[in-house]
Amino acid sequence: MRLQDYGVGKFITIQTKSALKKTLKKGLILVDGKIGSTATFIYGGERIELKPPVKLSPTKIFDLELEVIYEDEHLAVINKPAGILVSGNRLNTVVNALAKNLKKSGQKDSVKLQPVHRLDYPTTGLLLIGKTSTSIVALNKLFENKLITKTYHAVTIGEMESQGSIVLPIDDKTSISDFMVLENVVSERFGHLNLVELNPKTGRRHQLRKHLAAFGNPILGDTDYGSPDLILKGKGLYLHASALEFVHPFTEGKMQIRLDLPKKFRNLFDVNKVKYSH
Repeated sequence: MRLQDYGVGKFITIQTKSALKKTLKKGLILVDGKIGSTATFIYGGERIELKPPVKLSPTKIFDLELEVIYEDEHLAVINKPAGILVSGNRLNTVVNALAKNLKKSGQKDSVKLQPVHRLDYPTTGLLLIGKTSTSIVALNKLFENKLITKTYHAVTIGEMESQGSIVLPIDDKTSISDFMVLENVVSERFGHLNLVELNPKTGRRHQLRKHLAAFGNPILGDTDYGSPDLILKGKGLYLHASALEFVHPFTEGKMQIRLDLPKKFRNLFDVNKVKYSH
């Protein structure tokens, strides 16, 4: 059988097929002393080794104060601010600010603090962080098995149905987003503005923004998929990751983490009426 199928779960830090493929592409798996690839076949009796990754120079710390919503020895949840990348080849990223804001785990498999999912540059809200190799693997598995419920809130433009599902492929992959309109107001400039609760059932890049724009109700402030003349200057994108629900992979307690909507949402709607459907 192929190494990319056989090797899943053979190493504690490689518990998913996607993680194994990434490791193979980096040339970190040896089969009988030779670098393995996705084309390598296993017949039995081979010696399979995982090379340690090349040690990188110490990461510079980005001096940014982050709001910590939850933290324990295994994981943490922070409130990502708008206008900052989660990661990337620059200093001013969330990743480089984590060491300043979170405590290093005391567990034996403690690793560099690592986000286990992404939020777009202009999006605010809850970001889940892994603190140990086993927690990162466990959280990735929860995402892979769709056992983490993510809820977003957005302000959309134009009249729309009270609730429904948007099923439109993204990059030729099935993509589903559920929505529920919580409030709407008449606007002289925008016609209608809606406060919408969103529950993505899949995790494609820019999924919610693409779905709502294709549905005819772009998110307010979306310079990529919305109309350039329907932007509130200086207010950014009205998309907020507001809730995470999952079973803690180590304590087995039910985690239900919720975050208030930003002030710019509260300036448009009575957010005290917001009730989560999950």
